[in-house]
Amino acid sequence: MIYHPFQILTQGFLSVPIDIPGTAFNRALKASKFIHSELLEIIRKRKMELEQKEESAPRDLLSHMLSALHENGDVKSEMEISTQVICLLFATHHTTSSVITFILKYLAEFPDVYSKVLKEQMDIAKCKGPEGFLKWDDIQKMKYTWNVAYETMRLTPPVQGTFREAITDFTYAGFTIPEGWKMHWNVNTTHRDPKYFPNPDKFDPSKFEGKGPQPFTFVPFGGGPRMCPGREYARAEVLAFIHNVVTRFKWQKVDPSEKVAYNPSPIPSKGFPIHLRPLENEFI
Repeated sequence: MIYHPFQILTQGFLSVPIDIPGTAFNRALKASKFIHSELLEIIRKRKMELEQKEESAPRDLLSHMLSALHENGDVKSEMEISTQVICLLFATHHTTSSVITFILKYLAEFPDVYSKVLKEQMDIAKCKGPEGFLKWDDIQKMKYTWNVAYETMRLTPPVQGTFREAITDFTYAGFTIPEGWKMHWNVNTTHRDPKYFPNPDKFDPSKFEGKGPQPFTFVPFGGGPRMCPGREYARAEVLAFIHNVVTRFKWQKVDPSEKVAYNPSPIPSKGFPIHLRPLENEFI
């Protein structure tokens, strides 16, 4: 219901804020209104279910948001909750899908890396049996696979940067930045600094072995007190997906020269078409 409007909303996220018919910003505003209307209907229905104390009412994130209070004790408005849900969808959908897509892309391009990931994941799968479900302890064992994910996010970060406001005057690289100015810090530039990542354009998961990179040189989730709160959730989601794909399928890229587009997260311009076939019992 909201997939297409959500796509339009994300396309206008970093657009020039000109609100006239035909612009990406105008289309995004209209899409936002539609999404809000759909979410508000869901929120009001859930609110009624909770007020009636129906046992069938789901106890999920939305129920928690409806029950949570502000620090001053005030109840959150329906529009505020709707806005938070949209932010949650935006923060978790494109970023995670982008990371997963490019992990599959790099595994298709680097057979040696793929072989190591396959071995790690098959060792975990054999210990669990064909009907076993992944547990948190299994996620902790996927060290090399997570290094592959890290290297993927280093070379193709799902978020290209964000804005910050200077809280005091300071000088950087000979430029004076006055208090109150807005700045944009770029993740790509940080991740490709040869001072911290020798041969920065080479895909090499070993960069994250041992102690890994120095603090604030690798920032796909940000850093400091404003680091992304969904980091561990994203890790579990990405690793669980890769585990189930790698232990069941093999794949090849259809277009080896496919380019990368940004909207706003990076994504292969043609959607990353692949030839997919069952792994069968070749390694099990």
